[in-house]
Amino acid sequence: MRYSAARLNTNSSSLIVIIGLLFMVLTWPVWRWLWQEWLGNQYYSHGLLIPVVSAFLIVQRVRNDPTFVWRNGQNNPLSLALLVISMLAFLYTLNTKAYYLSAFAMLFMLASLVWIAGGWGALRKSAFPILYLGFMAPLPFVEKSTLPLAMFTGVCSTGLVQLLGLQVHIVGNAVTLPNADLVIGAQCSGINSLIALTALTTLSAYLVQGAIWRRALLILSAIPLALLGNIMRVSSLLFVARAYGAESAFTFYHDYSGALFFVAALILLYGLALLLRCTTLRVDVI
Repeated sequence: MRYSAARLNTNSSSLIVIIGLLFMVLTWPVWRWLWQEWLGNQYYSHGLLIPVVSAFLIVQRVRNDPTFVWRNGQNNPLSLALLVISMLAFLYTLNTKAYYLSAFAMLFMLASLVWIAGGWGALRKSAFPILYLGFMAPLPFVEKSTLPLAMFTGVCSTGLVQLLGLQVHIVGNAVTLPNADLVIGAQCSGINSLIALTALTTLSAYLVQGAIWRRALLILSAIPLALLGNIMRVSSLLFVARAYGAESAFTFYHDYSGALFFVAALILLYGLALLLRCTTLRVDVI
């Protein structure tokens, strides 16, 4: 059953439009930074889709949930306090060019505006789409974690191929095969898959029915699945390098195998969702 989304009077609609425009004007420097990061940061190329997904979720929630009613919450002192604190934090971090912190302060500003314009009920039902926007903001420690993750992947991958009979030796992130010398660098860390799979799993857990602990477990499973998929990918790359040489492994197989193992991780994730009985979509958000 579809429900009408027209539960806003003309004054409320105009107020929301005005607030939205003012919010975009104030936060424009952060959006501009985010856009540059999405286009230039290989670890956050998915960030471009996050605002679109969040907007879609809010629209669908308004359309499909008959209890989603906007009530004026401007008299709540807590909502006003949250707006003031988050705005001060936003302006301070923007002035210091800590844009990733500005992005998160911006989310609290957005939450406080929803609380003021629509009341606690509107904020509660919009909480996930607002929090999901956090996946669009690049974190400074992500790039620093690529080398430790690459070394961890290298140790696990070489240990696996050694068990399977391949002669290989590793020192740090340098791998020696009988016919090739390889370096497992940042591009083999799997951080891309880890971030993307976590974002996708979090969204999936929101869209399905099930106990909170089951959906939380589904989200947490993204980490070991992403790490396992990357270890399997690098292990297979070592076998390709042994059989066809390092050039073949890195010029062709390396570039296209990532998508293959990401799909494999998604299949395992779906199998886990079946075990957890988290496959039925929620009617209030779809």
